[in-house]
Amino acid sequence: MAEFLDKLLAALQQTSWLERFAVCFGIIQVLLSSRNKISNYFFGILSIVLTISVLFQARLYAEILLNLYYLIMSCYGLWYWKYRNVNHAVPITRCSRSDWFTVLSIVVIGYAGLFLFLSYFTDSDVPIMDAIVSSTAWAGMWLLARRKLENWILLNISNFVAVPLLFYKELYLFGCLTIFLFIVAIFGYIRWTKIMEYQQQTIHETH
Repeated sequence: MAEFLDKLLAALQQTSWLERFAVCFGIIQVLLSSRNKISNYFFGILSIVLTISVLFQARLYAEILLNLYYLIMSCYGLWYWKYRNVNHAVPITRCSRSDWFTVLSIVVIGYAGLFLFLSYFTDSDVPIMDAIVSSTAWAGMWLLARRKLENWILLNISNFVAVPLLFYKELYLFGCLTIFLFIVAIFGYIRWTKIMEYQQQTIHETH
């Protein structure tokens, strides 16, 4: 363990400033997201752009596609949270049956497509794990943009698989960030549950 920690510390010291800024903006984004703040998307977009550059050097192509998807969903989420309902903010809700069908479709189709793409058209050496991380995160980001409580569950499935993948690729700072995101997602789920219950109580009292 001591040897691993020494290697980890050395690797962190050698981490590029590009990766450090990407991680920093990513931390700010997830903290704001867990607090249901729309400003999370602005920091998220900055983090995404920097992250893509780092991932390209590590040959994590599915995660590059994932981050491009993040970029699109961030723009969509920003619009959905702010402009879809001018008079009232979009409330937090649980997934409906149709939402779960969409989630399952995103995960299954996304995984199959990414695995085949990575296996036959790239030099990726981790197609299975890379595809799992990306497809589950795709579904989680869609739920986040729709302000669905279960987004935290899907995102943490992705985080759980991403941690060993990132350490294997020696992206230690991103790996540590993902562990942090995993923990924050747990508290995000709890916080969103309380916010959702408060919103439902407020709506009930006004009627």
